[in-house]
Amino acid sequence: MKLVTRAALGWPVSAAPSQPTAKGVKVHYLGSPVSTTLLTDHKECLALWKDIRRSHLANKTENYSDVAYNYAGCPHGYLLEGRGVRRRTGANGNQALNRAHYAIVGLVGSSGLTDPPDAMLSAIRDGIDLLRGDGAGSEIKGHRDGYATACPGGPLYAWVQKGAPRPDADDEEKPAAGGGKGQSKPVVDLSQLVAAARTDPAKKGTPVTYPGTRTVEQALVKEGLLAKSLADGHFGSATVAAYARLQRRYGYKGRDADGIPGRTTLTRLGKAHGFTVKD
Repeated sequence: MKLVTRAALGWPVSAAPSQPTAKGVKVHYLGSPVSTTLLTDHKECLALWKDIRRSHLANKTENYSDVAYNYAGCPHGYLLEGRGVRRRTGANGNQALNRAHYAIVGLVGSSGLTDPPDAMLSAIRDGIDLLRGDGAGSEIKGHRDGYATACPGGPLYAWVQKGAPRPDADDEEKPAAGGGKGQSKPVVDLSQLVAAARTDPAKKGTPVTYPGTRTVEQALVKEGLLAKSLADGHFGSATVAAYARLQRRYGYKGRDADGIPGRTTLTRLGKAHGFTVKD
């Protein structure tokens, strides 16, 4: 768990009402446009979270005692503390609903950044488990369950309906047909991937130069560097930019962070996300 505490955010102890137990947790989204710059700069996530708290405290109609949510999940896998554990939420719609469930918000919205990266889902799941360990029951619901709202948005609600599984659970090897021990790992051909990165058109619907591109794009999505909607099999400008961010994350600079995959970075990414590399 990568927890950013209230103290680290420069906030005092929450003034929200104490509540030692709840039926479970409700998941939310922001319901407004969210910039995709959050995918590339964690500082933007922290700034947004602080802005949300300021806006809630300034809302005289709702009269919030603190930011409305117990926690937030960001695209980089950080769990951002709001009211924290054992505090009544202000996010679920009315007093009865707020007493029934604690609240966690994913930093996605109605446009811009709408698809939660796997790292964000992991952070939200961390928050659910943290709340369960300190008073929350087993229920996991969306804000729209019991309240007339679009929240938490289509992509996040679909995950909630599955039971909010950890994304890495989907990466476990599945039994092979015929009773084998498991599927072999995907293999990405570096030379073909580089050719795709230099030539693949960005336009959706056109033939994909190299199918292994999608394997790499899915890994970039899980790293919080590429929006899920852009993992379309094309190593276009968005994927090049995402891979350049990965290279910088790994410590490369200048021409070594140009977005064209190299063996060292690709092998490291493959080890983290279950594929192997060949020349």
